[in-house]
Amino acid sequence: MSDKHPVSLNDIQEAAKRLKGIIRPTVMVNAGWLERQIGSPVSLKPENLQRAGSFKIRGAYNLMSQLSDADRKKGVIAASAGNHAQGVALAAQLLGIKSTVYMPIGASITKVMATKGYGAEVRFIGDRLDVAIAAAKEESEKNGSIFISPFDHAHIVAGQGTVGLEILEQMPDVKTVLVCTGGGGLLAGTALAIKAQNPKIKVIGVQAANAAAYPNSLKEGKPIALESMNTIADGIAVGKPGEIPFGIIQDCVDEIITVTESQLSVAILQTLERGKLLVEPGGAAAAAAFIANPKAFEGPVAIVLSGGNIDPLLLERIMQTGLASAGRYLTVRIRIKDKPGSLAQLLTEIGGIGANILDVFHLRTDPMLALDEVAVNITMETRGTDHEKDVLTRIKALGHDAQVQ
Repeated sequence: MSDKHPVSLNDIQEAAKRLKGIIRPTVMVNAGWLERQIGSPVSLKPENLQRAGSFKIRGAYNLMSQLSDADRKKGVIAASAGNHAQGVALAAQLLGIKSTVYMPIGASITKVMATKGYGAEVRFIGDRLDVAIAAAKEESEKNGSIFISPFDHAHIVAGQGTVGLEILEQMPDVKTVLVCTGGGGLLAGTALAIKAQNPKIKVIGVQAANAAAYPNSLKEGKPIALESMNTIADGIAVGKPGEIPFGIIQDCVDEIITVTESQLSVAILQTLERGKLLVEPGGAAAAAAFIANPKAFEGPVAIVLSGGNIDPLLLERIMQTGLASAGRYLTVRIRIKDKPGSLAQLLTEIGGIGANILDVFHLRTDPMLALDEVAVNITMETRGTDHEKDVLTRIKALGHDAQVQ
């Protein structure tokens, strides 16, 4: 680790003092269902339970509380897909500052409404966070309002670093810390806070594979913008790392790994079902990495759940994907003879091996069907991947062509 960075351990400790009474110090939660996979303690840092639903209030308040009276009168402006927007809006409300937030057009309705609920003016532009950031900076230069970066500011990084302080206070024997990563503010601050006190602790950043700007940037030695992104993890979908967090991450972070969309869905399902914690896709990235390959991490392990602001409609779709990935939600298209009793016999056989049928849909207009055939889409609950295989084997043993949808 180097002392060349604009953020120090002292900065993070001073941020913690400013945040006292403002944030909720989120208490680590033991994850027994994950501990059993490695035989060592695994704890979750539930920043999804933080004020405004994510860690973002930490950095936003730390920066905005240090603005001069003259700057406060100018108001603040920010850009966000949702969590930073809420953090800025809440911090502004607490400090009596007018706030304006630019958000991508497709931003979560839940996050938009919450941001407005904290008193911010919301403006929509573009379909990517990078576009919203550019628009917010342009507006800031035009009218003099203070731009509050989501991740690329020393005070923001210092505020987010208080997560790292709390992890060490609450889990002093931790050996591996997994952190969800977008622009890098949370990862940089957390890593710096931890490594400055115990360099032996391994700190790992986790990105969505479809929005992972850090692996190539670190390889090239400078922030490199992605050409495109496509992920459900909107909270960490950042096309280019911030300059300040990038330098810290180069020195303080041991590894950056990526997770797939399916792995994110499974993590959301497990943290809800087993951990009783509602986490958004970006907030579940660190948990997804552990669940996908638990033996890769030395315990005790701390996993940061960075946010819990998720649209209910998106949650429903993710739950279906997560259940399907876990072998508990299966949809198959089956070709059967179009004659009385064929469907009833098939459904009886499926029910007989313990699958719970949720939906049945007939299709007779497929040009691939013979004149005496009908396609049937059957959606059912299964009890895991082995049971799912048993169901498919049974269907095929009956002489039917079955395709998983």
